[in-house]
Amino acid sequence: MEAFKDRLKDLREEKELTQVELAEGIGTKHSSISRWERGLQEPSLSYIIKLSRFFGVTTDYLLGEEN
Repeated sequence: MEAFKDRLKDLREEKELTQVELAEGIGTKHSSISRWERGLQEPSLSYIIKLSRFFGVTTDYLLGEEN
């Protein structure tokens, strides 16, 4: 999931969102976003889907399976 943490942070920064704003947008805590971006924890499938919908990208892109 190395690509995931980098893509998540890149997408968030491209939208000029804080971790708190992103967390509010997908219904989680900002500490979860922080752990995901640092690679300390992996999100559940439901949050991967929420993130892909939030950013308008595929889950494959988010997970680093496609460019």
